[in-house]
Amino acid sequence: MPYPIYPIIDSHCHLDFPKFNPDREETILRARKAGVIGMINSGISLKGNRISLELAEKNDDIHAALGLSPDIGREGSDKDIEAILAQIEANAGKAVGIGETGLDFQDCKTNEERERQTAAFKKVIEIAKDLDKPLVVHARLAEAEVLELVRGVDTVIYHCYSGPVETMKEIVDSGYYISLATLVCFSEHHQALAAEVPPENLLLETDSPFLSPRRGRNEPAFIVDSIPIVAKIKEMEPAEIAKFATENARRVFKI
Repeated sequence: MPYPIYPIIDSHCHLDFPKFNPDREETILRARKAGVIGMINSGISLKGNRISLELAEKNDDIHAALGLSPDIGREGSDKDIEAILAQIEANAGKAVGIGETGLDFQDCKTNEERERQTAAFKKVIEIAKDLDKPLVVHARLAEAEVLELVRGVDTVIYHCYSGPVETMKEIVDSGYYISLATLVCFSEHHQALAAEVPPENLLLETDSPFLSPRRGRNEPAFIVDSIPIVAKIKEMEPAEIAKFATENARRVFKI
């Protein structure tokens, strides 16, 4: 291992994605060997939510979050969206969170698409509130808009936060959490975010299979790369950063 082993929870990954089909079990074993003691697998679709539940049922250290992606909110039929919402409600008792879900205005070309995406997001927000579950949000070019919509939710995690530092401070002031992806290993903007987020509001994630700090596909084991980076930025010990991120994840997801 390139780093000492610190117990750490990957607060957001997608082991259900097809990129893990060839070696899903080996990927999970590599994560454990690296010190990953928990993985929050976030579904974003009907199939993804189903596989997330199956992974959580088979593995004590994998926990399902059930979501509806902004892309489906924008492009999906009413029937597709309603099927996912019904699935989330029916299986919420087996999930540690609702999401990922949210707004992604990068790909919205028209106001109609924004409105459709926002309408789907609002429905998921209501489910999280009704069920008193933490809400895992995706916000791209819509960080402030998402904040206004989620204000009634007790616990909100901004997954893979990439927005302005100023908005991040508003999110933290609202008592919500910032999850930094392994982008922090090579992105100056994310390193600036790491410098400003209070340890009490910090989660760490891979968002695997995306955003790898190494060559090729990302995977939960690679979360260990971000620990010393964030520790150096914050002038803390790596063990302290891992402890904060892990305890925050345990508290947020009640695991």
